[in-house]
Amino acid sequence: MGQKLVIVESPAKAKTIKKYLGSNYIVEASMGHVRDLPKSQLGVDTENNYQPKYITIRGKGELLDKLRKEAKKCDKIYLATDPDREGEAIAWHLAKALKIDDKEKCRIEFNEITKAAVKNAIKTPRVINATLVDAQQARRILDRLVGYEISPILWRKVKWGLSAGRVQSVTLKIICDRQKEIEKFITKEYWSIECQLFKGGDKQKLNVKLTSKGGEKIEINSKEESEIIINSLNEKEFIVSKIKRLSKSKNPLPPFTTSTLQQDAYRKLNFATKRTMSIAQELYEGMEIEGHGTVGLITYMRTDSTRISEEAQINAKDFICSKYGEQYYPGTPRIFKSKKNIQDAHEAIRPSYVEITPEIAKKTLKAPQYKLYTMIWNRYVSSQMASCLLDTISIDIINGEYMLKASGSKVAFDGFRKIYNEELDEEENNLKISELNEDDILQSEKTEGKQHFTQPPAKYSEASLVKSLEENGIGRPSTYAPIITTLLNRRYVEKDKKTLEVTELGHIVNNIVSEYFKQIVDIEFTAQMENNLDFIEEGQEKWQNIVDEFFTPLKKDIEIAEKEIAKITIEDEVTEVECDKCGKFMVIKHGRFGDFLACPGYPECKNTKAITKELEVPCPKCGGKILERRSKKGTKFYGCSNYPECDFVSWFEPTEIKCSVCGVYMLKRYSKTKGEYMECSNKECKHKEYKVEENTEENAEEK
Repeated sequence: MGQKLVIVESPAKAKTIKKYLGSNYIVEASMGHVRDLPKSQLGVDTENNYQPKYITIRGKGELLDKLRKEAKKCDKIYLATDPDREGEAIAWHLAKALKIDDKEKCRIEFNEITKAAVKNAIKTPRVINATLVDAQQARRILDRLVGYEISPILWRKVKWGLSAGRVQSVTLKIICDRQKEIEKFITKEYWSIECQLFKGGDKQKLNVKLTSKGGEKIEINSKEESEIIINSLNEKEFIVSKIKRLSKSKNPLPPFTTSTLQQDAYRKLNFATKRTMSIAQELYEGMEIEGHGTVGLITYMRTDSTRISEEAQINAKDFICSKYGEQYYPGTPRIFKSKKNIQDAHEAIRPSYVEITPEIAKKTLKAPQYKLYTMIWNRYVSSQMASCLLDTISIDIINGEYMLKASGSKVAFDGFRKIYNEELDEEENNLKISELNEDDILQSEKTEGKQHFTQPPAKYSEASLVKSLEENGIGRPSTYAPIITTLLNRRYVEKDKKTLEVTELGHIVNNIVSEYFKQIVDIEFTAQMENNLDFIEEGQEKWQNIVDEFFTPLKKDIEIAEKEIAKITIEDEVTEVECDKCGKFMVIKHGRFGDFLACPGYPECKNTKAITKELEVPCPKCGGKILERRSKKGTKFYGCSNYPECDFVSWFEPTEIKCSVCGVYMLKRYSKTKGEYMECSNKECKHKEYKVEENTEENAEEK
């Protein structure tokens, strides 16, 4: 048998696949795209049916030469790029570069990198899907037309280096609109009334809330109103009017899609969307696992489907029954409904081998990889498990014309919560009260009014923004992380702890694009464009027609914008720091790795300085000042102001607190589960001290 060439995108993926194939197979990596539109020009002939001009990406010439040489030695070529539109487009470009005939069955794909999946793919090659390529080509050309036609207007009218994007711009508008909504929000006061009741000599208290008066929902708008109601409640008896006990089941959540994975990783692990996808890519392409070698740990991580293959369902059933017992399996495989307007090309994100538990993987995975894999594994296995059974109770209590309610629940059978625990929706302690009966008279331990204020909509975090994009049909699973990264890199938005804040520059760009290019920032239009791309993929539309319908009105908008938009000047923020060379007050500039100080006399004076923050902590080595600095990659670290005479440096903030064990200075650290804590800087000690809350009445109530 002659040799066969398999081309994938990355070396990690190549290494994993090579393990599954024999010596007759050569596995090479294309390192992503090999051809693209040129950066120096539009690259789309708008007068000739939007014909794209593709060129070899700079630096990929030698790689393509190597692939061509390998191809000449082989009898068969397989293009095994990722199983999505972009992967199909990369395969098509590779086929063009290697001069593979359009009718050649050279394309193979797999949703998971396992031996069985790779072997099956090799047995069933197909021709490159032209409509998939057309859909991706349409997206690329649309994005190029927006970026290369509108961005230069922003350069000339506002600032060089800015950009507009077909999906980027509507996302920015969504964030800006939320910020405006928050600014316009008018806070209103309201009150609630809660009581602690007990029966006879029972020490267990029943927490109840006032809900209605005379059969209608009650609204309390002031302290005076609440006091009148409290006085009325204290004058009459609290009588149990109705007790309702039920057993109900709670079903597990479906396995992760790209969107839900990004949201949960952000909330639970504090991972940015970009980081989540980077780690997921590593898990998909293959990791070294003790006892298993190099294996792809999860299925393809760009998906909007919750579908699970029949083989995976069988494997999950066998695993659950053997590890947890048959009572933890629901009897039949679970099938989750997917949302409308999804591609459903791939399964949900799940472990490729359910038997590789997080405990097994932990031995060789890095901490971030282990955390994300654990989350994926737990979510998937729990999704195939039996429902959680809850015993619930609902209690109605009357007091004159007022109605109060209490409810609670406790777990009767944990089911899927055995491995994927969630907070109960209702208070469990209300079930611990002694047996109540209808018509029982309860006594009041405490009745109090609580003041509240209506809250504006929350600012977007990366997680909530991804959820909003998905709900509105903006972008697709592969685009969520790049959209957010672009907005941050362009400095249209900034992170304030975990929320996204629109900058002055972001507001300026949004105002321009919203006024002159209304179609681009229209949510319904952008969502419909995603549907149009799906129609191209399904062969229902020609890509040139979709592009023309978009670009024809855009050209008119561009002409108007060029004439009407006035020049906008954004002044740099001036500081009180004098330039060492010319004496001018330096200004804050924004660089790739953060802010820095620069002389406003540029280009005559090119002096720059790092922006440093001085801590009120002496250097542990020499007693000098500790400065907060940034590395070349933008990572925060702490160093002594007497550098290079003093070489003290730390990635974590030093404090004046001494370790109670060894006496060395402590470092300020942060844990998502424990919050802020102190850790000894002595590597041999590593003593930790956690913050203890004061046992105040307020904290006790919260607990």
